[in-house]
Amino acid sequence: MNSNLEDPASLPPLVDLDSILSFAIALGLGLLIGLQRERTTDRLGGIRTFPLIALFGALTAHLSRNQGMEWLLLAGVIAMTVLILLGNLERLRGNEENKGITTEISALLVFFLGAFLVLGDKTVAVTLGGTIAVLLHFKPGMHAFAKKMSEKDLRSIMQFTVLSLIILPVLPDRTFGPYDVLNPFSIWLLVVLIVGIGLGGYAAYKFVGARAGTLLSGIIGGLISSTATTVTYARLARTQQKATGLAALVILIASTSMFIRMFVEIAVVAPRQTLALWPPLILLFMISIAVCAFGYLRIRQRENTMPEPSNPAELKPALLFGALYALVLLAIAAAEEYLGNRGIYVVALISGFTDVDAITLSTANLAAAGSLEVDTAWRAMVIASLANLTFKVGAAGFLGGLSLLRGVTALFAIPFIAGLAVLWLWP
Repeated sequence: MNSNLEDPASLPPLVDLDSILSFAIALGLGLLIGLQRERTTDRLGGIRTFPLIALFGALTAHLSRNQGMEWLLLAGVIAMTVLILLGNLERLRGNEENKGITTEISALLVFFLGAFLVLGDKTVAVTLGGTIAVLLHFKPGMHAFAKKMSEKDLRSIMQFTVLSLIILPVLPDRTFGPYDVLNPFSIWLLVVLIVGIGLGGYAAYKFVGARAGTLLSGIIGGLISSTATTVTYARLARTQQKATGLAALVILIASTSMFIRMFVEIAVVAPRQTLALWPPLILLFMISIAVCAFGYLRIRQRENTMPEPSNPAELKPALLFGALYALVLLAIAAAEEYLGNRGIYVVALISGFTDVDAITLSTANLAAAGSLEVDTAWRAMVIASLANLTFKVGAAGFLGGLSLLRGVTALFAIPFIAGLAVLWLWP
């Protein structure tokens, strides 16, 4: 064998497929964003310019990495900045109306996307490119949405920002107190989760507005706060006797959508125990849906206007929930030590009268940590949900009158009996 021949495995590949793929994706993303910019009145760049910018970014990054020309990427950024300034020369002189800098920012982003395709993760680059195109395309709708936001809506977003991005990061991530179960960071993280679910329901209300029918009123109200929905519609039934049947149904739908909150909470806190915790809850959820469907078919012709819900991101309710959750954690730890599972069920019964989220999160959290059996955890959740149904029946009767009490009791009877049966018969 000729020893002068080189090993084929040591030879560089004839075609650099990775580079070709990077340039192809850059071209595609540039065309996508350029197509959107072509339809605007800003003529700085369009369907030809943006693909060229993306390819320019990819080429400078390729040469910078593979040809030892590290300075070239910085030169490309400077060149792009100069070109954008030259393209806006008349505007800078004040001879043209200032229409914003969306296209200019988009051009720089496309340049960096092209470079990132070569130097970084292609999946991330494609995702960013698609996101940029979507943001550019939905400009009218986003502007209209921003203009429709009230001061209350903006306050909700800012308060949620305070809860999640300012308070949460500074809390210590370690356990304190009796039984070593109180972790400030974990407790507040779950507060943020609950407020986030409520804020999602509030956003859904803002999207559909008062046009929400009976079904949406109950679902959205349940996502924000099923207890608040019960109080609101009970007062409505007292002032409008004809709305009694509708109010009872909305209260049941809101209580049923409470299970959706529970499913989300379990999936977030105890994802590995989801398949063990969900089945009995899903059964009760389906039974409640069937009762809701029956009630809806009876009164679907009646009109309903959903009252505007309160801000779910207020600091005071968040603090109260955090305190309740911490109290439930302590109570469960003490009950488990002194009374066993029966003590946990007593805690679930008592806390369920005011809130199901706290017991759901605490028992799911303990089950995920291995401190509580899964069977005990879901039974505590069911007991809390039954206690909550009982509380809502009482609140509806107290605030809405005897007629609403009868209506709510009739609708709640089957879900309540089903819950007792699950506790008794589930293997």
